[in-house]
Amino acid sequence: MQLKELIRRFRVQANDKVEPYFNEDEDVIAWLNDAVKEACIRGRLLCESQNSDVCKIKVNAGRSNYDLHNSLYELTRIWFEPADGKTGSFISITSAENLDRTYYRDWKSMSEFPRFLIQDDTTIRLVPCPNIDGELQLEGYRVPLVDLDCLDDEPEINSLHHVHLIQWALAQAFSVPDAEFFDANRAAMAEQAFTDYFGQRPDSDLRRITREDVPHHVIPFMP
Repeated sequence: MQLKELIRRFRVQANDKVEPYFNEDEDVIAWLNDAVKEACIRGRLLCESQNSDVCKIKVNAGRSNYDLHNSLYELTRIWFEPADGKTGSFISITSAENLDRTYYRDWKSMSEFPRFLIQDDTTIRLVPCPNIDGELQLEGYRVPLVDLDCLDDEPEINSLHHVHLIQWALAQAFSVPDAEFFDANRAAMAEQAFTDYFGQRPDSDLRRITREDVPHHVIPFMP
């Protein structure tokens, strides 16, 4: 569904069809772009493994910290390919706390073939610090690479999802403090409809715990 059709449907459902509009096109477009990002994060809709700009990072010996592409929010697979032609290996995602507890007491100062990766919000850290050059090859979930802008643009996600993006835009429009358009009840209903379709948004702590390679144990409970 093209952007112009999403805007048209928004105006029908919001009963905002007569100029001058209560909601400017630029605001509706911004809400729809937010909706696509929200849908991607909640539903893990875009899995990237091919785009070199997103999935490949040049690694230099002696440097452990690198920036992630700004569209990539959750890693699912990491491979380190040495530049010297030796056999590469998978890298496990973990946390600093897990390394402190389980693996090394002096991991922060070690320099070896990297075995682990710590993912922060916008950066990653290889552990141990690599002692050879190479390349990280990543796979993971991302948000769209570019925003909707032109009226004939289409959301990058599957077209089956497009119509449900309007609910997010409606929720934002009815939440704007405006005596003529503000409607807390309709805002809540629209946001709930969006959540019912795309799911709850996982918070940053949940995403971090989910992606880390932390052992899980079943603890018996006796009544």
